[in-house]
Amino acid sequence: METRFRALFAGALAVSLLAVVPAHSAMVGIYRNVMETKAQRSQLIKLSGASCGRAGAGGALRITVGKQTDACALRTPVLGRDLEISATERLLSGTPTALQKKAYLGLELRAGGGAKYQLLAFPLQRKVQLVKVTGEGSEYLAIEKDVKGLMGVNKANSLRLRAVNSEPGKSRLFAYVAGTLVAEAGDETAGELTGRASAVAVGAAQGGNGVIGSVDDVVVRTRVLFK
Repeated sequence: METRFRALFAGALAVSLLAVVPAHSAMVGIYRNVMETKAQRSQLIKLSGASCGRAGAGGALRITVGKQTDACALRTPVLGRDLEISATERLLSGTPTALQKKAYLGLELRAGGGAKYQLLAFPLQRKVQLVKVTGEGSEYLAIEKDVKGLMGVNKANSLRLRAVNSEPGKSRLFAYVAGTLVAEAGDETAGELTGRASAVAVGAAQGGNGVIGSVDDVVVRTRVLFK
């Protein structure tokens, strides 16, 4: 009951705070999960992925991508439009060597109904992608290479994704690695995304069976508008 209340409160707060008359804005934290206990890890619920294993490991949530699955995404209790999600994610050494280079760690916003915004970070390629997914397929809004803040196998990667409306029907996306803005993009057709879920993800391009990642210290913030 307590977990359900926390989820409902976070979703309601994310919506209600956006009703303030805009002039300036700030991102304010409304949810944090340090993944230290089973109860905390259970707050993240599978959003997508046909075969996804999960377990606790070293004070983090370990995610294993299974057969016939490209990626596994787990959603937080927070629902909203103008949100920012951050997490510390690792690509673990249990991932088969052949998969490690194409494996990614991810964050998702406005997910639902087969659509979403994604930040995909490829640790071994040191590449970051900002992606918009709809029923029509994937659109790469930004791609950045040689991202020095990305770390390799078993190393902590601090990732952050923000998606906020710049005006009705349009949005701006910001991707951060280790606190540094590495990619930014605009979306003129943001109204196509009607989802509200915020999520973490682990996977690989063209088949992720065997990819293992961990997620820790998840934080979700919402935009507060003020005069």
